[in-house]
Formats: sequence, structure tokens, C-alpha cells
Amino acid sequence: MEFINKYKLTFIGIIVGAIGGYAYYHYVGCASGTCAITSNPLNSTLYGAMMGTLLANTFKKEDPKTNTNEN
Repeated sequence: MEFINKYKLTFIGIIVGAIGGYAYYHYVGCASGTCAITSNPLNSTLYGAMMGTLLANTFKKEDPKTNTNEN
């Protein structure tokens, strides 16, 4: 349970990003099939999950106890 609470924002980013990636594939997509990401629902969903994770982690606050840069 501690693991889930620690990475809650990351999990939310993965889920929201995956939904967004699939929605982009479904509603916009790539008609010709030559687009590397949006021509396949799996690629689009995984790419969305990755982008959601990166975006969510930009809002993560650093824990001052784990900061090892201080002398």
C-alpha cells in the first residue's frame, strides 16, 4: 500500500495518458497507416501512457529527506 501511495501521481499519469493516447488513435488516428505511432492502437496507447507519466512527474515534489546533494 505504501508503494501505491508513493507513486500515486505516476499511476494517475499512466492511466490518463493511456486513455488520451487511445482516444487520439480512435478520433484522429492515421488514415494512410504510415504513421509510426497513431496507426496502431497499442503504440498510441503506450506513447500516451509514457507522455502522461512524464507530465505527471513534473508536478511531483522532491522529498527533502532523500536529497543527497547537500553536504
